[in-house]
Amino acid sequence: MNKQTYLVILCVLAVTASCTPPAANQADVQSAKYTANVPNSVLTPDLVETESIGTLEFFDGMPAPETVSKVYDFVDLARGVDAFLNGIPATSIYAALRGCEQAGMRPNEIGIFEQLMDANSLWLTPNSTTVYIVSHVDLSDGPIVAEIPPGVLGLLDDAFFRYVVDFGAAGPDKGKGGKYLILPPGYEGDVPEGYFVAKSKTYHNWYLVRAFVKNGDLKAATDGVKAGARLYRLSQAKNPPKQVFHNLSGVQYNTIHANTFEFYEELNEVIQREPADAFEPELLGIFAAIGIKKGKPFEPDRRMKRILGEAAAIANATSRALSFSPRSESVYFYEDRKWTSPFAGGSYEFLNKGERVLDDRVYFHYIATGITPAMVKSGVGKGSAYAHTAKDAEGNYLDGGKTYKIDLPGPVPAKDFWSFMVYSGQHRSMLETNQRTAGLDSLSESIVANDDGSYTVWFGPESPEGHEGNWVQTLPDKSWHSLFRLYGPLEPWFDKTWKPGDFELIE
Repeated sequence: MNKQTYLVILCVLAVTASCTPPAANQADVQSAKYTANVPNSVLTPDLVETESIGTLEFFDGMPAPETVSKVYDFVDLARGVDAFLNGIPATSIYAALRGCEQAGMRPNEIGIFEQLMDANSLWLTPNSTTVYIVSHVDLSDGPIVAEIPPGVLGLLDDAFFRYVVDFGAAGPDKGKGGKYLILPPGYEGDVPEGYFVAKSKTYHNWYLVRAFVKNGDLKAATDGVKAGARLYRLSQAKNPPKQVFHNLSGVQYNTIHANTFEFYEELNEVIQREPADAFEPELLGIFAAIGIKKGKPFEPDRRMKRILGEAAAIANATSRALSFSPRSESVYFYEDRKWTSPFAGGSYEFLNKGERVLDDRVYFHYIATGITPAMVKSGVGKGSAYAHTAKDAEGNYLDGGKTYKIDLPGPVPAKDFWSFMVYSGQHRSMLETNQRTAGLDSLSESIVANDDGSYTVWFGPESPEGHEGNWVQTLPDKSWHSLFRLYGPLEPWFDKTWKPGDFELIE
């Protein structure tokens, strides 16, 4: 080896080890007539080692072709993940409205679970003990009148899952029922009197109402809805058409968005059919960066389709981590319990001192459907409250092959009633078992309180002897998670002087 070759090798080794620009380049700069005192933090070495995408190569700051390819792949992957996590609210509403269509419903027709819901229908964390009423409210052809019957609780969310208005007990009709006028984006026409008026930013909206079963009379609850619920165009107000209802109980259809490349196709459908200004420009910029643009076909090439498939896989895993194993202390209701809520910050818009808490928004929209301020600040004795967990008292995931119990101290702070529901760890809808309700509530005729007014509820594959009425079935080899609901939550819930127990494993 000659001396010149040896010196070259030493130089290369020195550059690789120190990751600083070659000395010769610096000397050339220093010999120039005009020079700046450039700090090292501004300079880019010729070789940079990263853990995420490996070695990056440059010629005096100019990225080599291989480096350009690497960083573009990485940026497209990162933006694909970002588009998924930020786009969940849109695709979730899209899937819910598409599900209505799968079930045979046309826009502005009403679906009602006349015999309650069961695991045949794929929904995000529903409740099987209340009557759900749903519709796709389509404002494309002008304002829609929504007649709301008395005694219900409901909401309208737009195509990005933004709250539009409450109906019923939490709405301006205060549970007495009334007529609402829903205005489309850009509407400049007359607004007649006699309506509760709300305006949506999008044409397509999710109508979700619950009717409560009193004294076990399910038929009375559904009949009350059919007698008073109507959806029709404002132009038909003088002679409203007969309302079309669909019984959705037992119907197999899906309202849950995809977790694969198909997710981006769903997102594209939303962007194409809504006004260009319905979403924040920065959000649209993220979508546009991966090829989803208003008025343009979404046609990713083979490379981009591969990257977006991987992005969906990473984003899906991220969503599951945030929902089932959250890292933020703020989502935990109590320091000594596993119960969590994405509304722990007290904002249905996931705001905290001006910032959008993105992880909490992902958590909520990945597992739930229907958002309203009443979920967060319903007021004492009004609306509903929720707590969620996928883990037992020791922090292990809930296992359908094991038996757990949970204690609720008495009295449980719910003016109306409380309920437990169990959901699949896979699709987040009702757990598929031989138990139709996939849960229980305090209105059940079979549930038994303890002598001191507390309750013990059991969860497992087999009914514990003597506790059959307080048992929720699970299945071996199936993960599950649970929502605990309070309808008409009372002060001890809000001031946290009352706490539910954790799921305790029974060996």
